[in-house]
Amino acid sequence: MLLGNDIAFIKTIFKFFEKFSGAEKSLIISNAMKADYEKGRIILNNERECNGVIILKSGQLRVYMVSGEGKEITLYRLLPNDVCIMTASCVLKNITFDVTLEVEKDSKLFFIPANVWSSLSDSNNHVKEYALELISERFSEVMWIMEQVVFMGMGQRLATFLLDQSDLEQTSLLSITHETIAKNIGTAREVISRLLKYFENEEMLQLSRGVIKITDAQKLRRMSS
Repeated sequence: MLLGNDIAFIKTIFKFFEKFSGAEKSLIISNAMKADYEKGRIILNNERECNGVIILKSGQLRVYMVSGEGKEITLYRLLPNDVCIMTASCVLKNITFDVTLEVEKDSKLFFIPANVWSSLSDSNNHVKEYALELISERFSEVMWIMEQVVFMGMGQRLATFLLDQSDLEQTSLLSITHETIAKNIGTAREVISRLLKYFENEEMLQLSRGVIKITDAQKLRRMSS
C-alpha cells in the first residue's frame, strides 16, 4: 500500500490521477508496491512473466532481448520517472515478446499489478490513451535499434553506442568492459575489442583496463553517421 510521499510521486507520473474516481484511486493506492533492487539483479526474465507496470523512481534499468544463439541486444533503457508497460504483456492483447530487465544501477521501483492496470484500462480512457502513448514510444525506440542492426555496420553501431553512453553518463570517461558493450549491441567481445583498437589507432579514444576515454567525439560522431 502506498503512503503519502509515494502517492505524491505517483501523481507526478500519472498527470491524470486526479481524474480517477475514488474507487480507481483506492485501487492503485491499495495495490501498488515498491521495491529496491541492487545493481546486477534481473527483475523480469524471458519466460513470459507478467509483473505489471513498472515505474522507476531512481536508478537505471536495461531492457534487452536474447537471440536464439544466446546473444543479447539492448532495446532501450529506463531512467528515473520512466514507466514500462512491456512488463505487463498479459494485458497487451495480440502482442507477444520476450524481454529481460536488468538493474544497471541500484534502483527504487513501483509496481502496479497487471490485473489492476487492466481494470483501470477497461474503466478509464485516460489510462488507455496513456498506455498507447507508452507503447508507441517504446516501439519507436525498438525500431531505431532494429534499423541499426539491419542497415548499419558494426563500426557505426559501436560509435553510436559509445556516444549514447557518453550522453547518458554525461562524461567522456566510460567505465565499461568490452564484454558489456558486446552484450548491449549483440555481437562477440572479440569484434568489439578489434573495433575499439581501430578507434584508438584513429585517435578517437584511449583504452585502459575497464575504461574507455573518448578523445575526439566529433570524429566518433562522423564514424556513427
